[in-house]
Amino acid sequence: MLLYVTLGTNDLYRARHFYDAVLPVLGYRGQRYSEEEIGYAADGDTRCRFWVVTPFNRRRATNGNGSMVAFEAETRAAVDAFHAAAIAAGAVDEGKPGLRSYHAHFYAAYVRDLDGNKLCAVCEKAEEPPFI
Repeated sequence: MLLYVTLGTNDLYRARHFYDAVLPVLGYRGQRYSEEEIGYAADGDTRCRFWVVTPFNRRRATNGNGSMVAFEAETRAAVDAFHAAAIAAGAVDEGKPGLRSYHAHFYAAYVRDLDGNKLCAVCEKAEEPPFI
């Protein structure tokens, strides 16, 4: 349904260091860089699906109340790694990794990036608990 998503930043250099540290744990890498924007894509994708940009109108970037970008994670361990990498890179915790009430296998973690944009990583696959 969605072609791509953009989030605004007030410091592209700082944003690049944040996202370059966080998104690879989910299999997304920086593919396009310029003075105005950074494009990220999944390995093997021919198009950047996630962009971090300085606003086109040159006004200050702001985050939206009620807005969020959710990234697909292949495993629950990837959700855990996303949360840990984001916190280590300076994100604010908005919800530690864990199952949510949306459905039986909705495992997610939530953070706010350095500009206050809300991000989420979600794994919806059923996983067997580890044997003890």
